[in-house]
Amino acid sequence: MVEPGDPGLSITKQCELLQLSRSSWYYEAIGESELNLKLMRQIDEQFLESPYYGARQMARYLRRQGYWVNRKRVRRLMQKMGLMAIYQKPNTSKPHPEHEVFPYLLRGIDIEAPNQVWCSDVTYIPMKKGFLYLVAVMDWYSRKVLSWRLSNTLDADFCVEALKEALAKYGNPVIFNTDQGSQFTSFSFTQVLKDAEVKISMDSKGRWMDNVMIERLWRSLKYECIYLHAFESGGEARKGIDKWIRRYNKERPHSSLDDRTPYETYWNLPKAGYPITLAA
Repeated sequence: MVEPGDPGLSITKQCELLQLSRSSWYYEAIGESELNLKLMRQIDEQFLESPYYGARQMARYLRRQGYWVNRKRVRRLMQKMGLMAIYQKPNTSKPHPEHEVFPYLLRGIDIEAPNQVWCSDVTYIPMKKGFLYLVAVMDWYSRKVLSWRLSNTLDADFCVEALKEALAKYGNPVIFNTDQGSQFTSFSFTQVLKDAEVKISMDSKGRWMDNVMIERLWRSLKYECIYLHAFESGGEARKGIDKWIRRYNKERPHSSLDDRTPYETYWNLPKAGYPITLAA
């Protein structure tokens, strides 16, 4: 909101009007060290294989790889990455009092058509000299990625933007399912769904299988794109992810979709390469 080149208002005056300290505008956050970035990359890869690893077990794994790190450091890095071990445990934590609690609505229902259920999740994206966060909105029935956004923070704004884009392009689903992450329980995110009269469903704690479709997407994206390229910048990452998602939607057949692509399944199109039967 601060414009350095404004001829009428100095940076000091703009900060005063916005009720910001001038020093906060000049402040540049100190990024993670090269070693921590390497550790985060290792944690990310291992977490895909062992999502039940907490900080203690992840620290043991890293030490066996030659990194002498303690559990406290690993816990901080996992929290920064938005990773939480997936296992059933006593419910000793309470949700934020301002966040409404929503039930899990998918138990026992058959998902038989596009736009019946959408889901969303956030994942950590390692780069050569930093990292970003990626959110995607997916149609559960067809596996089609409807929208996505990259961000350098875990604030809810980029998730809200992706949600609004999906609603604008594809209409409203019946149910929208997520985990209980702070981005998805935030007022700004849930209010968009309420305004669109979409039923909100949230997974039980420690049940990654409730959102398994998008977890499989992350695994494929990382092994087939992210880990292979080591993107230098956010711009490179955005182009690479966009190219991969386009191919995933339109060119990648799924056996669970009768060998059709997500794009073909969502729009109810015949499989490519198969003869099209025309009505008489």
